[in-house]
Amino acid sequence: MTVLVLGGAGYIGSHAVDQLIDKGYEGAVVDNLQTGHREAVHEKARFYQGDIRDKDFLRSVFEKERVTAVLHFAANSLVGESMETPLPYLNNNIHGTQIALEVMEEFGVKNIVFSSSAATYGEPKRVPITEEMPTKPESTYGDTKLIMEKMMKWCDIAYGIKYVSLRYFNVAGAKMDGSIGEDHEPETHLVPIILQVALGQREELSIFGNDYNTKDGTCVRDYIHVVDLIDAHILALEYLQNGGDSNIFNLGSSSGFSVMQMVRAARQVTGREIKTKVVERRAGDPSTLIASSDKARNILGWNPKYTDVSEIIATAWKWHQGYPNGYND
Repeated sequence: MTVLVLGGAGYIGSHAVDQLIDKGYEGAVVDNLQTGHREAVHEKARFYQGDIRDKDFLRSVFEKERVTAVLHFAANSLVGESMETPLPYLNNNIHGTQIALEVMEEFGVKNIVFSSSAATYGEPKRVPITEEMPTKPESTYGDTKLIMEKMMKWCDIAYGIKYVSLRYFNVAGAKMDGSIGEDHEPETHLVPIILQVALGQREELSIFGNDYNTKDGTCVRDYIHVVDLIDAHILALEYLQNGGDSNIFNLGSSSGFSVMQMVRAARQVTGREIKTKVVERRAGDPSTLIASSDKARNILGWNPKYTDVSEIIATAWKWHQGYPNGYND
């Protein structure tokens, strides 16, 4: 009875596998290692290297494993890149999900927990954002996530494949013991970039615009610790296993922090200067994204434990100090 984690060698996926194994689940991982790391995968998880768009390959995994549920993290996820080169995003994210759903239907697998995004909302008219608000993505990436959700909706209606889509905001932090963390090449996420400056691996942090309609002019985001995030995925999995109907949940800390607030917190945690430089805005970046997670709390029983940004940054700092060159160390 296996939970199959698509994209399970990536930053978030590897934490999911780690927590699944710790909770006694049988885990298997599919990852093409385009952005993931084999070293990040828990030693007790069975690993299959390949692309979810390869239907014969994915079928072979389902034939070997008694898959009872799928956690789907496999996608390209850079907002700016998706605006510059949309076609690979459409192919990997949408077509990949189509193949995954086709194979699930073929093998009678009825539960999937999907890694979605707050980017499905675009620029919200008010915050905090609730699940009932309109979805108007402002990036190719956000649009692909919304299309993937709709694909699951129609597969529920047609085949009875139940899904939970988790729309989350900015994920940060690392496992508490510092053994797995965030390692991308190139790195585009705020917290690891700030810490690379602290380590002397970058000269300064580029801040994309300081003229947004926020208190200090820099973008405001809702940061969620990766461990809390995976707690929600496992609760969503259990919700489906217990007969829950398809649903969509926001995940966040319900608090917003600007880029400059994050920099100041990182300076305090690391004791380093961390130079900054203001540059032009990026296409597709909303000014403020803050989640209302009341629905996830009420229905899934989710209760995030690590909501202090200094604590989140401190766990990431522990990982980066232990692995300054990522999994290449």
